[in-house]
Amino acid sequence: MRPHLACLILLVSVVAQIVANMSFADDAAAPLSNRESSAQPNAERLLTRGSGEAEGEKTRTNNSFPAEGKLDAFLGEPRLDIQTLFKDERFPNIVVARDGSVLATWGNQQVRARRSEDGGKSWGEVITVATPGFQGGGLTVDETTGDILTFVEAHHPPAPMTVYRSRDHGATWRADEGTVIHPDSHGNLPSMHMNEKGITLRNGKYKGRLIRPTRFYAGKNDRSKWPDHYTNAMFSDDGGKTWQTSEPFPENGTGEAALVELSDGRIYYNSRVHWDARPRNTRRRSAISEDGGMTWKDFAIVDILPDGHQHRSYGCMGGLTRLPVQDRDILIFSNIDTSNPVRERATVWASFDGGKTWPVKRLVFE
Repeated sequence: MRPHLACLILLVSVVAQIVANMSFADDAAAPLSNRESSAQPNAERLLTRGSGEAEGEKTRTNNSFPAEGKLDAFLGEPRLDIQTLFKDERFPNIVVARDGSVLATWGNQQVRARRSEDGGKSWGEVITVATPGFQGGGLTVDETTGDILTFVEAHHPPAPMTVYRSRDHGATWRADEGTVIHPDSHGNLPSMHMNEKGITLRNGKYKGRLIRPTRFYAGKNDRSKWPDHYTNAMFSDDGGKTWQTSEPFPENGTGEAALVELSDGRIYYNSRVHWDARPRNTRRRSAISEDGGMTWKDFAIVDILPDGHQHRSYGCMGGLTRLPVQDRDILIFSNIDTSNPVRERATVWASFDGGKTWPVKRLVFE
């Protein structure tokens, strides 16, 4: 059975485990699934494999390994494994907890989770996070405390939202009481819907800040209001108790975004063109923040990165991650690479300069 490609966020989790196993010097687009390999993907590498020399102020895991290490932790032969974790509903997300366990969540009627303690080889029983519940985009791992936050909306946004917190790496969940989310400078509250996961900033002045991409829905998704939608971000400096909302992304008609922190502390932001009926370009949009996610500059159209199939202006959610390689900005982006009006040919692109160029492309699944 073909995996559901409506949302490629799970693909990025696969990438985080195995994509750097590709030979980046060779940019042939051979499918990973067509290559033979005995290498075992290990998501735990994301947080437990490092140089052993990064001491002092470097973020560390619960196992006392540096959270960022050498590239060789990712090098080897490629391998693609496909498993069905949930069989109904929509909207997946996946993160690696501070103890190295992998946590996948899912659902637009109720929010559920499953955990893996062996790098994704096997998975535990389904854990109910919220019933009813609508998964509001990506999880956020607080690397300072180890807590994991999930954002549950009452129904398709705009909708009331509850933040759920796990203090045991996703095994159990409780609703956070009294979470405060402040509106942006336009007076608009953010929605979480199908934005990528949040992150903890690791570098510079804003180290320890939680930040996650968000969006503003205008007019309850009324088509006439689509050009008024925009993406943004929200951030917290107190472990997720209170949140500030950033200035809007520099272009309206956007939604479903992703962000990563670069090694110099800047934030790279990448967004779907979600609503604009006649965009001047149907490729992905990007911007940079130099102030911890409060404002955005250096808006660009990323000509090489597709936003869904090539002849549609509605876009497609894409995944984005930065490999945790010390002092390097290796980014992996995932989307579909097709001219057909279907979601097929799941593909990843690699950047080695923090998103300025994307010289490597690999087909992962037809």
